[in-house]
Amino acid sequence: MKPFLNWKSTGFLLIALVTTSFSLLAQDELGVYEHLDEYISDDLIFTDELYNEINLKESIDKPTIISLVYYECPGICSPLLNGLAAAMDKTDIEMGKDYQVYTISFSHAESPPLARKKKKTYQKLVSHGDTENSWKFFTGDSTTISRLLDDVGFKVKKEGKEYIHPGTLIVISPKGKITRYLYGSTYFMPFDIKMAIVEAANEKSGPTINKMLKFCFSYDPDGKKYVLNFTKISGSIILFIALVLLGTLVIRGRKKIKSQ
Repeated sequence: MKPFLNWKSTGFLLIALVTTSFSLLAQDELGVYEHLDEYISDDLIFTDELYNEINLKESIDKPTIISLVYYECPGICSPLLNGLAAAMDKTDIEMGKDYQVYTISFSHAESPPLARKKKKTYQKLVSHGDTENSWKFFTGDSTTISRLLDDVGFKVKKEGKEYIHPGTLIVISPKGKITRYLYGSTYFMPFDIKMAIVEAANEKSGPTINKMLKFCFSYDPDGKKYVLNFTKISGSIILFIALVLLGTLVIRGRKKIKSQ
């Protein structure tokens, strides 16, 4: 009796498994793809809430927290900024002296007046530090925004008038190097904020402890919560099974050759 699977059919099965797994993983292109120890571009020009055109990298002379949002977001952007403000208010480091914050809209349709309105809302939540000069709210054109998102590995998708996007803070060193990603949607630990600032001041990058959690969970903009990402998990399992089968096939093939 012929075996159910011969070498050729097993090879085709493995190819199909690997292709399926990569297809599943590729379906979810949204999220954050960390670029630790890389530098933001030298010529990114954004407009602040007072219509000043600012070269992003040149203006960074101290550790800088970047929050990528869009100001008319109905989902996680407002909770993220609230969480950031609450954490900064509880730290013993001072905005303006030890660090600065850049909130940048990734919607090119938004303008400085809206940025100024949002700034007035959130700077009231921080009771110490120079929030007027050291918490900037930026807007920009589509090309510049796209380049910044590529620099930091922040992937968004527009659906109608809204965006699907992750909730993340990105910490930049005084030399423009990406040193830390802080994930969250409503809460950030003041200690994590402080340590990220201290590390950035010393040009040191820190690993993301909850990176696996972010791989397994995705943000649901309709339910406004994080849900288990079955696509990524199933794709990873299929890929693992395919690699195990391939390894088994290779080992058996070598044993067969030796026995002949």
